Amino acid sequence: MGLMPSEETRTETRTDKTETLTVTGTRAEPGRAASTPSTPSTSSPRAWTTWTTRLLMLGIVLAAFNLRPAITSLGALLEEVRDGLGMSGSVAGLLTSVPPLCFAVFGVTAPRLARRFGPGAVVWAGMVAITAGLLIRPYAGGTAGFLAATALALMGIAVSNVLMPVIVKRYFPDRVGSMTGLYSMALAFGTSIAAAATVPVTNALGGGWQPGLAVWATLGVAAVLAWIPFVRHREAPQSAPAPERTADAPGGRGAGPAPEQSPLRITRSRTAWALAVFFGLQATAAYITMGWMAQIFRDSGVSAGTAGLLLAVIMVMGVPLAFVIPRVATRLPHQGPIVLVLGLCGLAGYAGLYFAPVGGAWAWALLLGISNCAFPLALTMVGMRARTGAGVAQLSAFAQSTGYLISIPGPLLVGVLYQHSGGWELPITLMCALMVPQIVVGVLAGRDRTVEDEAGR
Repeated sequence: MGLMPSEETRTETRTDKTETLTVTGTRAEPGRAASTPSTPSTSSPRAWTTWTTRLLMLGIVLAAFNLRPAITSLGALLEEVRDGLGMSGSVAGLLTSVPPLCFAVFGVTAPRLARRFGPGAVVWAGMVAITAGLLIRPYAGGTAGFLAATALALMGIAVSNVLMPVIVKRYFPDRVGSMTGLYSMALAFGTSIAAAATVPVTNALGGGWQPGLAVWATLGVAAVLAWIPFVRHREAPQSAPAPERTADAPGGRGAGPAPEQSPLRITRSRTAWALAVFFGLQATAAYITMGWMAQIFRDSGVSAGTAGLLLAVIMVMGVPLAFVIPRVATRLPHQGPIVLVLGLCGLAGYAGLYFAPVGGAWAWALLLGISNCAFPLALTMVGMRARTGAGVAQLSAFAQSTGYLISIPGPLLVGVLYQHSGGWELPITLMCALMVPQIVVGVLAGRDRTVEDEAGR
């Protein structure tokens, strides 16, 4: 766990074989003294100041801002990219399936990399990969090069996706809900900005899709610079005692701190599986939306610019709601009611898109935007369904990697159905049908329990 510089800290040393991090804010409990950090040269209490915390918050916001423009900027120009590279509908569907595939493959490596190099170093490297991939892919030449450079950017996104909940749990243990809301809001804002601005920026740069995609690498440069001070901040893995639960912390029940233990057998937890499937189904809806929604509106008779704005409306709904939903979720013993409301909005949005795609386009965009806020809810539940930092790291990697594997066929299947049916009726029906199991597993994942209680060690 990180140090909260605004609080008075006390540092004591224990003599057992396990080093732990500094405990802040209150006196240590009797019989539970804290020790010095494992790497005092880079993460000592004196080195961690109010300025450092503020810079870390800025780095989290900038990192979150870079986690989706690589995807939504492509969605806004998918037709131009297909024409420029000679892609078929099926290949374009494969392209929209690349994000969850990369997230599943590379996301599972994030906890191990964080233990080896430190979470700050891994997130910094992720921002470098995003920036490089966005710069290279428009000019890589051919579909294969485009896919390879896209995969590079998505690799950086994957490890950062997994480590964001871990960093929040570690450095802001008493503000899990508010900090999750902050970076979820930044993520939604970056997603919507890329969706809305890509077409106008492309036109301003001369109309070519290459500079219209490459321009988003500038955001990555800012994030790379912000994370440089945290490259050397290292903490002893599996060593920090779990924070006491507060009103804003997961569960909010004042459970006492518990020492980190050996890795969980996470696959034995029903809650972990429910959360992974919920994560996968909401990711399926999200990547179908980011990859295909603008094209659905364009094929219905909406102009390219308006279609981009409609996609931006869907994404921008996550800006306020991504801040509100995590805070509300951490105060509820069961998150099922939130899951149900979001699912019903999705069902209504898809039904409207099926029957009146143009006449009620703005209303459907609003409803689908609300439904897409299942993502910050899933991230919040990752932090709530585990008591310790190590548990959150394992659950985050498992839920996200497994979930993204589940989501891979969705965007690809939409492309195949669209190409073979010649319309959007079947793909929209598929999206609507997937919302039902998403509600069911979301309710199961929202039950008030932790993976430590379910998974034997």
